[in-house]
Parts: sequence; structure tokens; C-alpha cells
Amino acid sequence: MNITLTQLEYLIAVEQHGSFSNAAEASFVTQPTLSMQIKKLEEFLGVTIFDRSKHPVTPTKVGKPIITQAYQIVREAKKIKDIVDQHKGIIGGELRVGIIPTLAPYLLPRFAGALVKEYQDVSLVVKEWQTEEILSALKNDRIDVGILVTPLKENGIQEMPLFYEELRVYTSKAHPFENQLEVDVADLQSPDIWLLSSGHCFRDQVINLCSESKDKMTNNLPIAYESGSLETLRKLVDKEGGFTLLPELAIDEFDEEGQERIRTFKDTRPVREVSLVYSKDFAKQSLLEALKKVIQKNVPKAMLKKERGNIVEWR
Repeated sequence: MNITLTQLEYLIAVEQHGSFSNAAEASFVTQPTLSMQIKKLEEFLGVTIFDRSKHPVTPTKVGKPIITQAYQIVREAKKIKDIVDQHKGIIGGELRVGIIPTLAPYLLPRFAGALVKEYQDVSLVVKEWQTEEILSALKNDRIDVGILVTPLKENGIQEMPLFYEELRVYTSKAHPFENQLEVDVADLQSPDIWLLSSGHCFRDQVINLCSESKDKMTNNLPIAYESGSLETLRKLVDKEGGFTLLPELAIDEFDEEGQERIRTFKDTRPVREVSLVYSKDFAKQSLLEALKKVIQKNVPKAMLKKERGNIVEWR
């Protein structure tokens, strides 16, 4: 018996979905078919790859490196068709994209429809995850590309910068910032700043911008709350006072009243670099270039210039 790519793909599906039934559904086969193929592989190898007594189903000690190798083999096998498509100039197939929550609501509507309209053979699948989840998914071949904030300085990951988005202050009506058009960075070290919850790169960017020491960032607001949503932060500022920082795309469609609450910075123009990130061995370069072209076409042209501001790192 030879190990087949199909069997390896079934292993990956079970590891990703945590159950044989969900893996079978995702693989478009019946559960008995999938289970039988994995059982045959286990019998051939003489080991048990999955602990079926646990819920969700988990790999055994020997199963973990087998599945890691399965990811690598399947990824390398898929490259053959990708190389041929690249040679023929074909731009199509499934494109699995991960995007961070502080970008998704503001960027995705700008490019998703335009991409599939211009490249009708492309099937777009989007997951909204935090940065570390996207990096893990890239390394495990669960997605093809991430859209997130760089630089990352991550081994095995390539970065393709897209645009540079300015960070601005959004203030409540009763806050002292209301009476000034510009804010000094030092003034951000304030107990009435609303922050995103831990795990969001935008939170770390704000902290890095505000202070050389993250320990100085405290909070003295009426509600002890860290949000995972920029929209929630904005509404908390409106209702409870204080201020927060918002990226440029998040305020692009504000009405006149909302725009009046925006403040820029004195003597600096902090920006976040937004990039496509992908595995170094990703073969669909033409598809990446198509994605880059559509995104850059649908954001303000001024944001394409790196020299427009100072990049705030978060790692």
C-alpha cells in the first residue's frame, strides 16, 4: 500500500475540524469513507494517529509529527498546479485570506467585491482573526495570505506592503482635547484613554506610541472594560467620555459631527503599515499581485506613500 495525498488531506481535515464528521463534511465525502481511509493509513503505519476518545478529537503523541509532515507534503504537492498556473498567467482558484479585526470592517468592503468582479475565476474565502492566529494559520496552510500590520520580523514569512494608515485621536465633547486641533503625544499618557483588549496589534501600537514604558499605561475610566472592537471604543467615548485612537480608514466615512471630534498630532504623523503576508514558499505570486493591485486601487491614493508618516511598530 502507498500513502495517498487524499489520506493526508483527510488527516489535516480532522486535525483542523476536531471531529471526523465535520472533517468529512468539509472534504465533501461521507464520514465512513473518511474514517476508513484514515484507519487504513493507521494500519499501514502501525500507529494510532488520533485519540478518538477525546472531544474534540486530538492527535496522539506520534500523530502530531505525522500531521505536521502531512501539511508539508500537501502544500508542496499543491505547488505543482500553482507553478503551472503561474506559467500560463492564470489568475484563479481559491484564495484564503485572514484579516485582523481592526481592518476587516473598513477594508474588506472596499476590495472584496471588486476582486471577484475583476477576477471571476477567483473564489475568495475570508477569516477574521487576530495576528497570531493568522500567522499560525499561514504556517499550517489553513490560509494563503494575511492582511495585517507590519513589520512582523517573522521567520519564514514574507511581507508585501500595501498602504500606510494614519493614527488619529477621537475625543469626547467634554474632554480637554476638544479645545485643541492638535494633540501632543505626551498627552496620551492619560488615565482616560480607551484601549482595545490584549492580543490586538493596534493596542500595542497605541501603547508604543504613548509611552516608552508599557507599565505607564493605566486607566481611570468609569468602566473597567477593554474592547475587541474599534466601534465599541468610539461609542464608549461618546457616552462615557475620555478618548481613544482610531486608524484612518475607521474614520473615513464619519459624518460632519464625527469628523469634528478627530484630532491630529503635533510634530509627528504616526502611521501603521498594512501589508499582505504570506509563506515564503507560496507559489501563486500572480494572485497576490492581483490582490495587491485591487486593494491599492480602492484605498485613498495618499495612503500608498510610505513617506507620509512615521511607522509605529507594535512587536
